[in-house]
Amino acid sequence: MMGVPPDKKLFVDPQRCIGCRACVQACSECPDHGGYSMIHLDEVDRASTVQTAPTVCMHCEDPACATACPADAIQKGPDGVVHTAMTERCIGCTNCVVACPFGVPNYDSQRDLMTKCDLCYDRTSRDLRPMCATVCPSEALFFGTTEELQSRRPGYVIQEVEFDGHLVRTRNAFVVPVRGDGLVISDERAGGAESIADLCLAEAIL
Repeated sequence: MMGVPPDKKLFVDPQRCIGCRACVQACSECPDHGGYSMIHLDEVDRASTVQTAPTVCMHCEDPACATACPADAIQKGPDGVVHTAMTERCIGCTNCVVACPFGVPNYDSQRDLMTKCDLCYDRTSRDLRPMCATVCPSEALFFGTTEELQSRRPGYVIQEVEFDGHLVRTRNAFVVPVRGDGLVISDERAGGAESIADLCLAEAIL
């Protein structure tokens, strides 16, 4: 495999999510996923809105999940993709679940294994779109270059998120309508948010 082209990334635009869950179903149908979805859909605030937001791995430059793994089961490739835990190495300690600031890793107790979005590496390493972006009808999930994205819609690309003073840079990107250098998330700001996508959506609305 050649690896994922360096100029292509997955863009997450929470405002465009319509809650159809096509991305979740498509992810489970990816040949390497064994019928399990490695992404999930969050409900932003069920009491006041039907808005949903997809949660996918942002593939951090310095992935906390890999750093926290005592078994070295999570590897980051030279193309910046952070792969899901290797079955033969994962010990089910859930350190990665706690460490990830984006709330991405999912622990499967039946298989005693952590799973997470691997950017459909069997596809994207051959310059094909990941399954989620292939089926998303509203392009809340879009795979391509920044230039391709900007030729199709307005919005600003964010690849830096600050969590209480700790800057996290990502391979993938959020899209928001408000110009800014990045998202700044504090404990007070995070409140009851279920995912970083929720916070991104709040940033866009503000």
